[in-house]
Amino acid sequence: MTSLVGGYRVSKTHPRLEAFGTVDELNAFIGLVMTEIKAVETRELLFFIQSKLFAVGAYLATDPSKTEAQKQSGITDDCIERIEEAIQKIDATLPEMKAFVMPGGTPSAALAHVCRTVCRRAERAIFRLAETEKMDATIFVFINRLSDLLFVIARDECQKNKKEEKIWDNT
Repeated sequence: MTSLVGGYRVSKTHPRLEAFGTVDELNAFIGLVMTEIKAVETRELLFFIQSKLFAVGAYLATDPSKTEAQKQSGITDDCIERIEEAIQKIDATLPEMKAFVMPGGTPSAALAHVCRTVCRRAERAIFRLAETEKMDATIFVFINRLSDLLFVIARDECQKNKKEEKIWDNT
């Protein structure tokens, strides 16, 4: 057993714990990838993301039927718009994708791909929690768009470091 925000105890396998624990893991991996990224603008964007993930984690760690401490996720339409704009800006500088990109290329690109996959797992955990609990709908959009942002950051890191992306050979 472990405690949620407000002291309410749940099983370590509770879907709420899985959701906020995976968001916390994602936040830690984003911190790791930031140590490898040289571009200040990208690091600042990822720091903004980390701050928002802390708010999401606190929201997910609170059972609103037991504790009134956290009613909002901290995710606004402006947060989502900032991610969308960053995706478009970065994607506009990348070569057109003609096949699946394999994770890797540079340490920073590989770590961004790890963040992307953990983000997708967090998304699935949040959706599982939403099967039984009411959720702030902006979280779903935020987490979904975040994984796309992490993908373009990974591609951008290969390009900035003059490393060729590895393409899936499906032969």
